[in-house]
Amino acid sequence: MSALQQAKTVLVENLHLAKDALHIYVALIVFFGTCLLFGWKARDWKPLAAVLLVALIGEAWDFRDRLAIDRPADYPAHIKDLWNTMLAPAILFVMARFTSVFGSRARRR
Repeated sequence: MSALQQAKTVLVENLHLAKDALHIYVALIVFFGTCLLFGWKARDWKPLAAVLLVALIGEAWDFRDRLAIDRPADYPAHIKDLWNTMLAPAILFVMARFTSVFGSRARRR
């Protein structure tokens, strides 16, 4: 089992989370973490792109781990994981960019 799979197992078991919930939490940590770390705004495309990059790397790692133990790829599961990872940050991005929910005036394009 790879280090990523071991870390996921430890987190799921010790935090009593579903693996799907773990994807959502990681996505939000990456989204807000990049905003804080780099000074990016939630309405910018960069935090959303960072979440997508992390999600794609994670799924590629999962794909590689499945092949390493001679298990076939589970494409629907990978798509579901990407969906779970991207949904909340995408909603936050859209709300920050096109509404005044977060207190700033929506940018007109």
